[in-house]
Amino acid sequence: MSLLGAVNRCVDSIGNNTQTLSWTLLRVLGSAMFMTHGWPKMFGEQAQPFLGGMGFFGIDLYVNMLWVAGAIELFGGALLVLGLFTRYIALLAAVLMVMAYLTAHPAWFPTLNNGELATMYFLVYFALFSIGPGKISLDSMIRGRG
Repeated sequence: MSLLGAVNRCVDSIGNNTQTLSWTLLRVLGSAMFMTHGWPKMFGEQAQPFLGGMGFFGIDLYVNMLWVAGAIELFGGALLVLGLFTRYIALLAAVLMVMAYLTAHPAWFPTLNNGELATMYFLVYFALFSIGPGKISLDSMIRGRG
């Protein structure tokens, strides 16, 4: 038995035993941080009105999409923390991050246009959409898998 083989088995064992915890931490902490972006849009000093356009982006819409984004970030983030309606909310959040990236970060590479956060949130929520909420979630408890 080689030392490298023993180290590999040890690392694999630790990794396999922490999958549930790490997936839950990614969902909960990522979504809690996501909520901090929604709060100021809805209730902070720069709260957005429900009606009106995004004039500073040159987009006139009846419903203010920044308010909609804030609602998804705040309330969707809260549902994701709980692991409730995870795939639906994660898909919505991933689409929101694509829209945020395309409207607020026009250069093509995230590190050149300050779009790293939108890109990372997209990756987190696309993974949650693809894989699901994990064992420690209300979705899993409701479905009897928790």
